[in-house]
Amino acid sequence: MGSRPIGRLLVLLSALSWGASATLARSVFRDAGVPPLHAVELRVTIAFAVLLVWATLGDRSLLRIERRDLGYLLVLGLVGVTAVQASYYHAIATLGVGMAILLQYLAPSLIVLWHLMRGQRPHASTLFAVLCALVGTTFIVRGMDIRALHATAFDWVVGFASAVIFAFYILYSKRGLARYRPETLLLYTFGIAAVFWMVLIPPTRILSAGYPSEVWWRFAVLGLFSTLVPFWAFYAGLRRLAPAEASILATFEPVIGIVASAVFLHESLAPLQTVGAALVIAAAILAAREPEGIGRASEPTT
Repeated sequence: MGSRPIGRLLVLLSALSWGASATLARSVFRDAGVPPLHAVELRVTIAFAVLLVWATLGDRSLLRIERRDLGYLLVLGLVGVTAVQASYYHAIATLGVGMAILLQYLAPSLIVLWHLMRGQRPHASTLFAVLCALVGTTFIVRGMDIRALHATAFDWVVGFASAVIFAFYILYSKRGLARYRPETLLLYTFGIAAVFWMVLIPPTRILSAGYPSEVWWRFAVLGLFSTLVPFWAFYAGLRRLAPAEASILATFEPVIGIVASAVFLHESLAPLQTVGAALVIAAAILAAREPEGIGRASEPTT
């Protein structure tokens, strides 16, 4: 199997993990009453801790970076990992889950637009794939949450910013993946994000919340299967694919999310959502038709 097919499978694995774990995250918020930002801090901190132990006791080569890349990693950790999560969860809280998902998955369109601005012409199948993914996601989320009607202008700005930040995160990560392994990028960016969240929300505040052991087990699962595994799989896939193709494949996340909600939370699946899922699948097939994809970087050298 070639590099691109493996890359597609890895990105789909990340979407599967993100989509399925979203159901667990919703149950943590709904049933355990955990504030979303507590979960964000804990999941990135747990993922960082696991990577740090792995690098320290196992593969120390993961710790090696060049001094000139410290600024790059700081930007990727703060503007990428931290800002993506902060803007997305703010959009969920103020605009509703569906609108937050829809806005964030404007990212494939923005990535294609970025390449067009740089004089790179995408294949027609890529443009049609972006359209299918956008329409499909719209059908999946089924319109606007009542909360969005009362949102402020600032809330909408943050919501649209989540798409810009997500697109930036994908494009900017591609640059680092040409130089480092996914584990190295994740180790440092997760560490930077974890420190940021600890300053914003001191760990003592989370500990004082008195969450039961069952909830802490859920935090551990979120740290591993909602953060470490999918981010690694996405990065491993992204270094084999063009950013546009990887971002289109990532729109499988809401498809997995609605299926998981129907199976585990017994939420109904509307006919329009089924059509939306079919469009997202069609988008993935169309994205794979472009021979190499615009914006594809060389394989990593370190």
